[in-house]
Amino acid sequence: MSFQTGLSGLNGASKSLDVIGNNIANANTVGMKYSRTEFSALVAGQLGAAGGSTSTTPGIGVAVGNIAQQFTQGNISITGNNLDVAINGGGFFQITLPDQSTAYTRDGQFKLDSSGNLITNGGANVMGYPTDLLGNRTSITPQNMTIPTNAPIPAQATTAITAEFNLDARTKPAIQSTPPTPISTYGTTMTAFDSQGNEVPVSLYFVKRGPDTTVNPAVTVDTWDVFDANTVAAGTTAMNTNAARYATHTANVAYNTANPAPADQKPTFAAAGTGAFVAPALTIVATGALFQLNYDVNGKLTSPLATQTLTLNSPNTAIGPFTTTLDLSKTTQYGTTFAVSNLTQDGYTAGDLTGISIDESGVITTRYSNGESQARGQLLLADFRNVQGLTQIGGGNWTESFASGQPVLGNPGLGKFGGLRSGSLEDSNVDLTGELVNMMTAQRNYQANAQTIKTQDQIMSTLVNLR
Repeated sequence: MSFQTGLSGLNGASKSLDVIGNNIANANTVGMKYSRTEFSALVAGQLGAAGGSTSTTPGIGVAVGNIAQQFTQGNISITGNNLDVAINGGGFFQITLPDQSTAYTRDGQFKLDSSGNLITNGGANVMGYPTDLLGNRTSITPQNMTIPTNAPIPAQATTAITAEFNLDARTKPAIQSTPPTPISTYGTTMTAFDSQGNEVPVSLYFVKRGPDTTVNPAVTVDTWDVFDANTVAAGTTAMNTNAARYATHTANVAYNTANPAPADQKPTFAAAGTGAFVAPALTIVATGALFQLNYDVNGKLTSPLATQTLTLNSPNTAIGPFTTTLDLSKTTQYGTTFAVSNLTQDGYTAGDLTGISIDESGVITTRYSNGESQARGQLLLADFRNVQGLTQIGGGNWTESFASGQPVLGNPGLGKFGGLRSGSLEDSNVDLTGELVNMMTAQRNYQANAQTIKTQDQIMSTLVNLR
């Protein structure tokens, strides 16, 4: 049996060298998981002596029990290519091979084909979940990840404007200044867009009206008039009129104080006090403002809390006026300088694709020349109860088997699934130094087993030559 034992040793050492050679050959293969050879002893039987003494059977050699892949984490190297994706932790990318079968890989060297499909180097489609433009998943059914690259995104008309700012509480009502405070003193501008992506300037102006209990009608709370480009001209005219009437009222009050005789009294606002009489020319006219902002004693907006409607004028007469909502609910009135902290709108012009990025959760985002970013799907990850039960099919891919169990799908970065690193790749987990040491050990094993066969041959020759 010594020949058989030695031959089994040669075969085992040869298989070990095959595995080591494969590991070394793939030391630079992205997503590669090294393998190790696991041996088991062969015996002919258990013929132990009575009383529990040890067996006298020497064994008949060795067999390769398993070639097991080791799914430890490989180092992550930065590549700078946004379509390179590494998994930092557990999980596999799910892909659909050209023959429409499903496979799994750790190799994140993705590309775009001529149709905008995200594919591997082997031409397999990368799978993920569909999302809305904000990155919220809209389905749990995996689909091919496709990125529109053949045409610009269309323009979108502005439908909502939000402004956040502080109005200076120290400001006097505009008509109390001489000359009156210009409407343009407190204002802000931005650019909106019509349905064709044409730029539409938006201007908002804010004018302090009160509190002022001396005017007619009286203003009893902190109030600001709001104007836009469509109402600013009429508002300016009304402001000048009211400022002139207020100046007349102020001068008449001073005159009446110096000349208290009833016959000498000049008209003032009704609230000027005893002895004054009302004149229609000294009534505050409507300013034509879009609406008023009212604040409480703490500087918080009390009305209007709902969004207002703003009419914008497209430069294209075929489009004409169109409406958008205006949200000023987060504005304040504190005793500090007027300042705009946030000004946003949801419209944009058409834009060409300028870049693609993938975040840690797998959401694919496209960037466009108009400054917009849109989510185009989310990469999914798959995991198995027994990853060593996966069947390796080449190309850095695996398929599920009975031993591995069925895949569990999920989002990167959640639960047991690792996070993604865009612009990076997971290196092979092969320890080249360790494999070289293993290779020398396997070589010695092979030589030693060959020596047992040679020695057995010499013994057999001695027996044959006995006389």
